Amino acid sequence: MLAYIKGTLSLTTNEYAVIEAGGLGYKVFMPETAIEKLGKIGSQVKVHTYYRVREDDISIFGFNTLEELRMFELLLSVSGVGAKTAVVIISTIEPSDFALAVISEDISELVKIPGIGKKSAQRIVLELKDKLKKEAISIETNDKVNTKVQSNKYLEEAMSALQVLGYNKKEIEKVFEKINKDGLGIEDLIKQGLAALSKA
Repeated sequence: MLAYIKGTLSLTTNEYAVIEAGGLGYKVFMPETAIEKLGKIGSQVKVHTYYRVREDDISIFGFNTLEELRMFELLLSVSGVGAKTAVVIISTIEPSDFALAVISEDISELVKIPGIGKKSAQRIVLELKDKLKKEAISIETNDKVNTKVQSNKYLEEAMSALQVLGYNKKEIEKVFEKINKDGLGIEDLIKQGLAALSKA
């Protein structure tokens, strides 16, 4: 499996980029917004990849950040959501906003995405929230930060949103212990937590 590709950007279109590495040109399907951030032809780039193998197709999907890759993997786990739909979703909504929409069950935010109707949005929320709950059941800590987390509803929801993006509850708690959380709403907590986790 390919974790990432690092090389020279040779070609870009609206749907994919070609990255040359080790004498090979890799055709990498990416969200349009991600392609726009790659830079100029000839520049050195690194994209996180998802290697998909099907009976009639082998494709590489690429993302600028690990959060986008995690979001893609989560979306593929939802029944009825294929790779093309997942790419469109990632092109339309930031991972932090997507996680917030799932945790707060904000169907109205998800139906703004092209090709996502009310039923699809409800299914995404239902399946990803259920998945999050199952993953969180066995995770318990007895340290001070856990007590602080339980006393703050905004913080709990922000932590759940970051778990939707694939981060471990324990590492999220450690990050939030160092962040000044006074007066921050859910969205700001998610963004600050995401920024800190990306550097960790």
